[in-house]
Amino acid sequence: MCTAITYITKDHYFGRNFDLEYSYAETVTITPRNFSLKFRKVKEINSHYAIIGMAYVADDYPLYYDAINEKGLGMAGLNFPKNAYYNGIDDAKDNIASFEFIPWILAQCATVEEAKKLLANINIASINFSDELPASPLHWIIADKTSSITVESVRDGLKIYDNPVGVLTNNPTFDYQMMNLNNYSVLSVEPPINNFSSKLNFDLYSRGMGALGLPGDLSSASRFVKAAFTKMNSLSGESEAESISQFFHILSSVEQQRGCVHMGEGKYEITIYSSCCNQDKGIYYYTTYENSQITSVDMHKENLDGSSLISYDLVKGQQIFKQN
Repeated sequence: MCTAITYITKDHYFGRNFDLEYSYAETVTITPRNFSLKFRKVKEINSHYAIIGMAYVADDYPLYYDAINEKGLGMAGLNFPKNAYYNGIDDAKDNIASFEFIPWILAQCATVEEAKKLLANINIASINFSDELPASPLHWIIADKTSSITVESVRDGLKIYDNPVGVLTNNPTFDYQMMNLNNYSVLSVEPPINNFSSKLNFDLYSRGMGALGLPGDLSSASRFVKAAFTKMNSLSGESEAESISQFFHILSSVEQQRGCVHMGEGKYEITIYSSCCNQDKGIYYYTTYENSQITSVDMHKENLDGSSLISYDLVKGQQIFKQN
């Protein structure tokens, strides 16, 4: 499963935890402006916004998990099993496969409002990338510097929700996740007030008791609440170092440790990587499960007018600074 968030200090940030029991050979991949983006059912795009994000590159095609473009629009796909529903081909609409959705949007749109215009005529079509890579059941968060939306293709059609908390996890559907937040409206960063009974005196035996009841388990519904509470009450300095450090601290509040979620056959779901994108500067930061040091790739240090993909292998081994 996964968790995605947005965050604002002086700059704007977008990223996610990628939680799974296995990984492909994903790389930080830059799609320059003149790389020909081919699509199965719509016309290819030969000139577009440059994109940077985490992708598995198959047959020279970037299968993005999460990414931002040079205009600062970000998008991530998160697992949405049993709820995601992809349709047959609709000749009256733009038929986009789920694996094409992120490059389709980020290639053409600079803002959420521009993305909404494309979404008005889109059909998420049931198309596999290949026999070895069938379509994954996904839903998506799309965010610019001022707003975010959630996109879900379900049996009832394409649902587009305003996302005021800037958080997305997995099941259930986004409308339920937002409704469920009502159950936690009493949580606070302040010490609790005794509303139980005026006849009793309660002892505040610990700090942090205003958040008693905040979920701590690893289910997607609980991670949504935990990430929303942590993010929306989070305070950070405005420097780049302070901002990205705080961003990764927010993600770490809902990360998954090996051994806690057993998937059977000796496999365990873990947070394979965490990402943080500076939407203003076009910098992609990441950590991996075995490497907690933050690594960065700056798209603007590459030739964005090129026509070939640029990929950086992940630094996975733990980087330890030996002080003595």
